Amino acid sequence: MPDIEPADITGLILAGGRGSRMGGVDKGLQTFRGIPLALHTMLRLQPQVGHLMINANRNIAAYESFGVPVWPDVLPDFAGPLAGFLTGLERCETPWLATVPCDTPLFPTDLVARLADAAAKHDAQIAMAMAREEDGNLHTQPVFSLLRVDLLESLVRFTQAGGRKINAWTDQHKTMTVAFNTAGDDPRAFFNANTLAQLHELQQP
Repeated sequence: MPDIEPADITGLILAGGRGSRMGGVDKGLQTFRGIPLALHTMLRLQPQVGHLMINANRNIAAYESFGVPVWPDVLPDFAGPLAGFLTGLERCETPWLATVPCDTPLFPTDLVARLADAAAKHDAQIAMAMAREEDGNLHTQPVFSLLRVDLLESLVRFTQAGGRKINAWTDQHKTMTVAFNTAGDDPRAFFNANTLAQLHELQQP
């Protein structure tokens, strides 16, 4: 498979959750280093992709003020990240979609390039990040994925049958995992903020 260029990739920021562990606040609009989390995420993702959009279900006008298209879930009732994937694939006008959650502000600045390299080298339909977690082991980070846009039909079928778990769907397709555990990788890169205390902790240098 030829190289996948940034212009071929649309970045999708997942900001559609309930924020239940943060007291029900809209997580993407919480402040990180002086700006909303979702805006920080957008600015970090922008140089890595050709196009951007946001998946959000509340405060749409606030997200639209960031200057990129905002799309609510196409599935009802806050159906989780896979609903965001589905929304992004439906709206994506490039061959590839890169997904990043709004609550993991230190994600790698070369995330998309490394996922794209793996997908191209192995002719994969999906490339997914892996990172070391608190137990010391590498685990997949399924919300950090690069997806071929032609997977839309498969995902529609999966969600219509009631499927909601990302890995249960990605396991149906040729998926490459990319480990972000080299010497130059920030060990906190994939730490996400589920609570305001965790968000405060991530702001420390």
